[in-house]
Amino acid sequence: MMSKSKSKKGLPLNVSRRRFLGQASVAAVSATIVPRHVLGGAGYTPPSETLNVAIIGTGGQGLHNMRALLRESDVQIVAVADVMEEADYSQFYYRGTAGRVPAMKMVDKTTADRSSVGQNKTCRGYVDFRAMLDEEKSIDAVLIATPDHMHAVTCLAAIARGKHVYCEKPLARTVYETRLVTEAARKAKVATQMGNHGHSGAGIRMTVEWIRDGVIGDVREVHAWSSGSPNSQFRDRPTETPPIPAGLDWDRWLGPAAHRPYHPIYAPYRWRQWWDFGTGTMGDMACHNIDPAFWALELGHPSSVEARCAGLNNETVPYAATVYYQFPARGNKPPVKLVWYSGLKPPRPEELGEGRDLIGGGNGILFVGDKGKLMCEGWAGSPRLVPLEKTREYKKPPASILRSKGHHRDWINACKGGSPASSNFDYSGHLAEVVVLGNAAMRVQKKILWDGPNLKALNCPEFDAFIRPEYHNGWTL
Repeated sequence: MMSKSKSKKGLPLNVSRRRFLGQASVAAVSATIVPRHVLGGAGYTPPSETLNVAIIGTGGQGLHNMRALLRESDVQIVAVADVMEEADYSQFYYRGTAGRVPAMKMVDKTTADRSSVGQNKTCRGYVDFRAMLDEEKSIDAVLIATPDHMHAVTCLAAIARGKHVYCEKPLARTVYETRLVTEAARKAKVATQMGNHGHSGAGIRMTVEWIRDGVIGDVREVHAWSSGSPNSQFRDRPTETPPIPAGLDWDRWLGPAAHRPYHPIYAPYRWRQWWDFGTGTMGDMACHNIDPAFWALELGHPSSVEARCAGLNNETVPYAATVYYQFPARGNKPPVKLVWYSGLKPPRPEELGEGRDLIGGGNGILFVGDKGKLMCEGWAGSPRLVPLEKTREYKKPPASILRSKGHHRDWINACKGGSPASSNFDYSGHLAEVVVLGNAAMRVQKKILWDGPNLKALNCPEFDAFIRPEYHNGWTL
């Protein structure tokens, strides 16, 4: 945010524990914007009403999320904001085009198809998300799918105005930003969801149920991985300065990052490998692939973190990295060693048998317990025992965790006063914080003794530079 908004004294709300994250606190709403459901006095959007959603970030993942929302009959996308008018994504796995114009066309077509009365122009486009939040009075909720370096400022701007928030993973680029977003959402009592969609699947629920059932005994070691490596074509900043494409506001794309000339290696979609903008393979995939361990083992703050990297420099994420976390005992649960592999895979368990490999291929998680081993596919997929024959022999426990109606659907219901979405920021904020802590450990290449509650390295003062980012170009938190 460029400047801090003054808050109004809120009206009293009768907020039940069940609706803790499903209602927007009037006290947290800025002086300039009050959502229509707050003006109506209910404190949340009734289930019978349409939820008015705005999208911030309409690249490939933004459009993917939009399609999911547009399939819901009680959701209306009323506005989109993106610094890019239109971008060619044909070289990327999303394909096609993305940006404000394609996004608005998608919304208008859906609206026209629903109404069968021409093409109603109901969705407005903005370059600056702050202008959209200030001008569009009907917005109830915001979905954020920007590059990582913009997550914190967009989340905090929306939360300050009392908007419910869905944000792609990780919640922010750094540990400090993630903590701020998590605490702001909790204080404002807005409905939240992080975009680790596997958390709403049946697979992760089965994993938690099996481990709680004691199928592999006490778990003392976990290995999680994503073996795909980041684009390694560029390791240093390019020296050439091609013209900024028509329709791209480069200064706004940079946001709080230090200024540098435009180059297509940064935008629209190769930003993830650059430290100033993204969080690499770990930020992209660990929020998916270590999620089962955080839920099943109830992991808190690690007591230490250490990383070993190949190809590390000050500009881009490494070719490959291994991050070692040590978590202390929690009640009657033993200490846990968790190892994350970026661009690598853990050793194959001998118990798998000849000719068999870890399930999930390039993405997954392996639990090592006192009585056996259990592995899951990536994106918090379904569990399998090691060796695989044990899965057929195992008498599975009855389902004890409520099954999800869908990652976006659960967030929509939470926005309307229902139960908190399962990956709400009270859960996913801690997960994301520990993930980006691993990225910070890559930067110093030494074992960090970590004081999680106070966000402090006990043995490395220079570590703080990678926990609390510098903001530039007039942007502040």
